[in-house]
Amino acid sequence: MSYYYKYNFVSPEPVYSLVKEELKSYFDTGAVDDLLFPTYLNKCLQKLGRSSYIIVEETLDVADFETRLPDNFYAVREAWMCSEIPQLPYQSANSFYSQAASVSTIQVAPLTVGGEPCNSPTCYNPHCSGDCMPELIQAVYKTNNQVARSIRKEYLLKPGNISVKQHCEVSYAEGWNNHSSPGSSAIDSFDIRDNKFVTNFRNGTVHLIFYATEYDNIGNQMIPDNYRIREFVEAFIKYKVFETLTNQTNDETFNQLQQKLAYYKQLHDEAFIMADIEIKKQDAWTKQRRIKNDLNRFNMYELPNRTNRYGRRRNN
Repeated sequence: MSYYYKYNFVSPEPVYSLVKEELKSYFDTGAVDDLLFPTYLNKCLQKLGRSSYIIVEETLDVADFETRLPDNFYAVREAWMCSEIPQLPYQSANSFYSQAASVSTIQVAPLTVGGEPCNSPTCYNPHCSGDCMPELIQAVYKTNNQVARSIRKEYLLKPGNISVKQHCEVSYAEGWNNHSSPGSSAIDSFDIRDNKFVTNFRNGTVHLIFYATEYDNIGNQMIPDNYRIREFVEAFIKYKVFETLTNQTNDETFNQLQQKLAYYKQLHDEAFIMADIEIKKQDAWTKQRRIKNDLNRFNMYELPNRTNRYGRRRNN
């Protein structure tokens, strides 16, 4: 079972607006623009590592040793080989309640048809066709969905170098194409190439946990909703803006721009250190699991004590 912390991801547009507002004199004169802001943001996320990308789970159906990867795929975190289990689907806990359809929308109480009351003794609703319905009971339908339970995770696949059938030019032992792909480093390995997930088994199901790139409605790559990470992105963009200004002609002297560049470079370095520390922090559940692992690390070397305990001591 995999454990990981998932950030909430937000659009970087507020960070872009803050930089342009604080350095508005340079942007208003046209000395710099925001054309390279997405590139700077991508550099920030790559510098922080894969922990700054969203984690997504997907089920892949392998056919002929390969399957297509999702469009937002960035890197693999875990790839689980799954096997089929012959069990019936289970019913979901959520229910959907709906009313019977009629000429128009029907309310449960008070009952109306076409916006007029229809369950009173003196009914003059033209939608009733002259028949009053004082004792009408509205039917409500309850719907429960079923979730298929046909696969389960068995073991982790290992990254390896696989030579798939269409890239092979030599003959192999008879029956290799029924079991595994030739050239694989292990019997349970996988490979990533040409936006495809390549395995050494012909058909099967893989539960893939991967790092993905997400974008907002206007095409900006989303960033983790973390204060230290946002501060690092802002400081890095300001540093790159003044680096651009030092490489072109403007009203300020070179020494003035060099001092500002050194100042924002220092802010950028400090912000990166704080952001790097932030993404390496452990949440409460991770600390709890690691404490248990440390306590149980040397359990196999415990000698039985007949006075106060019997057999192996467990600290969980």
